[in-house]
This record gives sequence, structure tokens and C-alpha cells, in this order.
Amino acid sequence: MKPFPRALLLLGLILAAINLRPGITSLAPLIERIAEELALSRSLISLTTALPVLCMGLLAPFAPRLAMRLGLERTIALCLAVIAVALLLRAVGHASVILIGSAVLLGAAIAVAGPLLSGFIKRHFAGRMGSVVGWYSLSMAIGGAGGAVLTIPATQWLANDWTYGLAIWALPAVVGLLLWLFLPNRVEAESEEGGTGLPWRQPRAWLISAFFAIQAGLFYALATWAVARYNEAGLSLMHSNSLFSVSMLMGLPSSFLLPWLAQRFKNRYLLLVGCGLLSSISLAMITFQPTVLPELWAVTIGFGLGGSFALSLVLPLYEAGSPLAVSRWTAMMLCMGYSIACLTPVLTGLARDLAGNYQLPFMVLTGLAVLMTVLAWMMRRGPKSACS
Repeated sequence: MKPFPRALLLLGLILAAINLRPGITSLAPLIERIAEELALSRSLISLTTALPVLCMGLLAPFAPRLAMRLGLERTIALCLAVIAVALLLRAVGHASVILIGSAVLLGAAIAVAGPLLSGFIKRHFAGRMGSVVGWYSLSMAIGGAGGAVLTIPATQWLANDWTYGLAIWALPAVVGLLLWLFLPNRVEAESEEGGTGLPWRQPRAWLISAFFAIQAGLFYALATWAVARYNEAGLSLMHSNSLFSVSMLMGLPSSFLLPWLAQRFKNRYLLLVGCGLLSSISLAMITFQPTVLPELWAVTIGFGLGGSFALSLVLPLYEAGSPLAVSRWTAMMLCMGYSIACLTPVLTGLARDLAGNYQLPFMVLTGLAVLMTVLAWMMRRGPKSACS
């Protein structure tokens, strides 16, 4: 096969990654308004976040099988097409059925794309995985931050109609799709190591999956309810939105910097512990003293969770030797992780409805951050393959 320019391969990876989060994070700034206009309870409106995450978990194991049938690159292109369609549906989303249905489509596409993008990195960038994962996670952070920061201005620009503010995020998906249609496609032969299934019998796979589940659960709970928590504590809605935007933006430097540091100094597990501690302290302050230095804790929670996510993406790359095997490790991590993580936004909203305030559910989130730190410490005896 004729060599394809590495720069275009990296650009394709970046464009695909940018589209994995805006469909979810764009809902957070508008969630209270949508709930009021559609007369939905907080636990029901949280399904717009929970269902994509559930799909991302349940459908991730099918990603390697689709790649074997269609080819890795064409399958990712198909996922971008589905993301675009799901987001365009939100332009007519003045109904809970359309809003929740688009969330399911979105989650299905992200579920398949995630593991395959890890395999794509292993195939084309095996010699510099740390730096490329940095670009990958940075791009996801940009997409997530963009959804959080730009959705309100976009909504105001588009006749103050929240359906258009959500649907505009189909545009980057269409741009990404156009490039991926031109990338060379290759179908993997099923002769690689690791067999045909996921690594269910590998203890480290379970440990990595548990860590990923907690950090993802914390991210999606905050993406859904952080603005409401700040607002309940007495901060204005504009101030609350700005704090959420800051936390999303802080995922940008940590998403790029920490994978690079992990590769450079071979210390990814120590960095995971540091991110866990930072997240635990930040969540404790948001829980118990949300009006004390809120900008500081918005910065640190964004940096800690952004770094945890970026570093967790690196882990499967060093556990398997081939693109399809890496996809299987990643599929298990995403399957277990997102299947559990999808519960946190719903349970947080339900606990808020039952308790009458957000402090109790945020206390539980703080405890989960501490547990995440413990798991990172347990993983410090890494796999035999070292960072390269």
C-alpha cells in the first residue's frame, strides 16, 4: 500500500477525536432551561448524558468486529456520519423523544469509534504513542470544552433557540467525515495475538477498566450537574457557567502535557496518583465550600480529571502488541467503564431530587475520587512493556 502522509493521518485522528464529546458537554449549559421547557425531572433529563455513556459502554465490544468487516478507517468514517446525523436531529428536538433518541445514536457512534481510534494510533504511530495520544486526548478536550463554552453563544446567535445551539455541533463531524473518507482503508486479518474476544481473564484489564469507570463517571456527573451545584450554592448562573467552562478548558493542557510527561519520564502511574489526589481535594471543596476560591478548584478539577482521562487512554497501548489487540483492550476498558459511568449523572440527579440539594451526591462523588486514587496506586506495578 502506498504510504499516506503522516500529517494527514494525524489530522484525521484530531478531527475524529474533536467530535467525541461536544454532543454530550453541549447539554450542560442548557440542561436546566431544557428541563423547564420540556417539563422534565432532573433524573429524566440526565438521560441525555447517561444514555450516550451507556451506549459507549455496551457497544464498545462490537468495534473490533466491525473493523474486521469494514476496515478500521471506514468504520470510523461511518461513526462520524452517525454523529453528524444524531446532532442534526437535535435541530428539531423540541421533544424529549427526539432529544433522548439522538443521545442513543450519539453514544452508539462514539462507542465504536473510541476503541478503533486507539488501534489507529497503534497502527500508524507505534514509535511515538505518548505524544500522539497527547494530541488525541487534547483534541477530545478541545471538543468537550468547545461544547461547554460555545453552546450558549451559539444558541444566542441562532435566535436563542437551544435546539439550533445543540445541532450546530454537527458541522465539525461533517468536516471530519470528509477527510476520513479519503484515508486509506485496511481490513485486519484475524490472525493477531489475543484471539477474538476481550481480555476478560486479565486482572490488569479489570483494574484499568475500574479506574476508567470512576474517572469517566466523575467527568459526566460534573458535565451534567456542576453548573447546577454552583448555582444552588448562591453563585449566579453566569458565574456558574464560567466556572464550568474553566474546568473544561483546563482539560486542554493536562490532556496534552501528561501523556507527554508519562512517555518522557516513564511515570504514568505516579502521574495517575497525582491526578487522583488533585481531583479528590477539588471535589471536596466543591462539595463543602463551593464559594471559597471557586475559580481555583474549577482549574484543579479540570486539570485532574483531564489528566486522568488522557493517561487512561495510554494504558491499553502498552498492554497489547497489535492494532486490533489494542482495540480489544480499549473496548473492554470502555465497555466496563462507560457502562458503570453512565449511572453517575442519573444517580446524582436522583439523589438531588430526593435530598433536596446537591451536597449529598457530591459527597459520594468525592469518595469515588479517593477510590480512583487508590486504584491508580495499585496499578503502579505496570505491564512488562515499558513506555517507548
